Amino acid sequence: MVFDCGSCMAKYILCLLNFAFFWVGSAVLAVGTWLAVEKESFISLLRIVPKEYVSDFTQPAVIEQTSYLLIAVGGFMFLISFLGYCGALRESPCLLTCYGICLLCILVLEIAAVSLAVVYKNVAVDETRGFLKATLSNYYASGNKTDAVTVMWNQLQAGLQCCGVDDYQDFANTAWIRETNKVIPESCCVLEDYLTLKPLSPTCMSSPSEANSYYKNGCFMAVMGLIMTHMNIIIIVGIGLAVMELICMFLAFCLCQTIKSYLKC
Repeated sequence: MVFDCGSCMAKYILCLLNFAFFWVGSAVLAVGTWLAVEKESFISLLRIVPKEYVSDFTQPAVIEQTSYLLIAVGGFMFLISFLGYCGALRESPCLLTCYGICLLCILVLEIAAVSLAVVYKNVAVDETRGFLKATLSNYYASGNKTDAVTVMWNQLQAGLQCCGVDDYQDFANTAWIRETNKVIPESCCVLEDYLTLKPLSPTCMSSPSEANSYYKNGCFMAVMGLIMTHMNIIIIVGIGLAVMELICMFLAFCLCQTIKSYLKC
């Protein structure tokens, strides 16, 4: 099909952008599928790393939950980019329309989520805090019961030097505290080794203090502080993604209209 310069450029920009996302999505989907069906081979691959550094990440529950997340993200990227790439390459109005509508729905959902968070800021904060406390109460575990939520919390607490959502008392109603008889987990302590979560003080878990732990520093405020510190970067990235979605959506609908006009001739 013969296009004018603008339509030809729109076609190849859509092809290039979606080709890149197509392969990224395919890679993420492939890794997620591999983890889901071949946990043993992944664990064998990690044997080259000292066990104490990756013990939490080789738990079956952690691998399984991670694989499902990767499959969901990879599958979504694969589907959207497939519509855009094949629609532009094959000059299909149907595929291009589906691609444009999908991007429009994503953009509307993003704008709605940001708008609701701004308008109902206090409600959003309370709901987020409640959700985080629920993850601690329902999923935080130890030993062989360790899952992706537990690993996430441990990495968050160790990385941001915090403990619980508001403070260490958030662990009071967890199954973890009943099983271990500890006051706080290792990740709330001042650490000698971040990778192995080894506390500097052996008594930190049973007798926490401001000297040997961060037991009074809530992770919710730590995360909010981190977000506020990097707010400019977050805004720029958010605007950049929205602009890219708008450009791809605009190109898709323009190319679709050009194809339909040509077919009518």
